[in-house]
Amino acid sequence: MTIIVTGASGLLGTALVDALRADGREVVRLVRRTPAKDDEAYWQPGEEVVDLAALEGAEAVVHLAGAPIGDRRWSPAYKRELVTSRVHATRVLVDALVQLSRPPEVLLSASGVDFYGDTGDEVIDESRGRGSGFLADLCERWENEAARAGTAGIRTVRSRTGLALSRHGGALGRILPIFRMGLGAPLGSGKQYWSWITVDDWVGAALHVLKNREIEGAVNFTSPGPVTNAEFTRTLGKTLRRGTMPIPVPAFALAAGIGEFAREGLLPSHRVEPAKLTAAGYAFSHTSLGDALRAVI
Repeated sequence: MTIIVTGASGLLGTALVDALRADGREVVRLVRRTPAKDDEAYWQPGEEVVDLAALEGAEAVVHLAGAPIGDRRWSPAYKRELVTSRVHATRVLVDALVQLSRPPEVLLSASGVDFYGDTGDEVIDESRGRGSGFLADLCERWENEAARAGTAGIRTVRSRTGLALSRHGGALGRILPIFRMGLGAPLGSGKQYWSWITVDDWVGAALHVLKNREIEGAVNFTSPGPVTNAEFTRTLGKTLRRGTMPIPVPAFALAAGIGEFAREGLLPSHRVEPAKLTAAGYAFSHTSLGDALRAVI
């Protein structure tokens, strides 16, 4: 059976496609250019075009496409791109899925722990409601579009992902050079919780969700070991055998240098637990941040 993947060239998508193929699954990647390989099919959300023939009879769809959140300053134009690449693209994909005579059994659609907003020290699971802010609103709208697949009887899972740890990219890949120079430092107060997951565990959780028909709705894709930003800083410095700066980077300096993303993506606290994955029997490979960083670095 075939599994369709959008965003297959990204950090998570690349790792997932490799794992699916190693598991003996046939994978078709939806691409926004003329397909150049047998495992590619065309879609262009901006033009509301999807290759329906490629989707027909697929076992599952994993939807990971979306413009990078933290790669650049959020100008008004880029914020519109963040919304369009998630909300509109998901709407186009789901509109295509519900037209199929043989729709997939399951849709796994990306989201983020930013859905919860800033929750301070509170330990939260999937029962927690939506928070406030641009990213919380974006996640809610994104998830609502994915949830419409349920009208066609498609089991829908929205993966609320935390900080995905990999040396090959993502947030950790961007900050590794700074920490290797001994310039890593806590951000703001350093008391905000960061919920994280290794890419290997993210892929393992995705495979678990695809195979387990009892799992649906919002699912936290985070390790059961969230840490404060200050602890993350110390642990990463120790893992690299480098010192870290004793003075935190002030919140106002982050806001001046990075812009709105600092206030929305770096300084809020997300102390998230993966209640549904744990209840469904997923066994995490990495629950200690130190072990996780040693494994990925």
